[in-house]
Amino acid sequence: QVQLVESGGGLVQAGGSLRLSCAASGFTFKTYAMGWFRQNPGKEREFVAAINWGGATTYYADSMKGRFTISRDNAKNTVYLQMNSLRPEDTAVYYCARSGSGYFTPGGGMDYWGKGTLVTVSS
Repeated sequence: QVQLVESGGGLVQAGGSLRLSCAASGFTFKTYAMGWFRQNPGKEREFVAAINWGGATTYYADSMKGRFTISRDNAKNTVYLQMNSLRPEDTAVYYCARSGSGYFTPGGGMDYWGKGTLVTVSS
């Protein structure tokens, strides 16, 4: 069965960095686009970044451009989110998700989700 397991969250000071990882299993990872989303209690889940199957095309939410970098290692079945210059407003549970195809469609559906990893940025 499809499994997505996030790791790498934690507590960091504002201006610091974290790298999140998402280990995928149960499907042919290299043929699917992947994405990162985040959510705070009481708020809707929001898009963070996505990457197409081969890694050549990436997408970012405007507030993350220049600070976050999504990447993937198809040999390791893992997608990463490097987060730099973190701000207190970046505090959230970060989720990894699989797209329904090899190409990410903004606003399109993600069909499998991980359980999330908490990122807390202190001021």
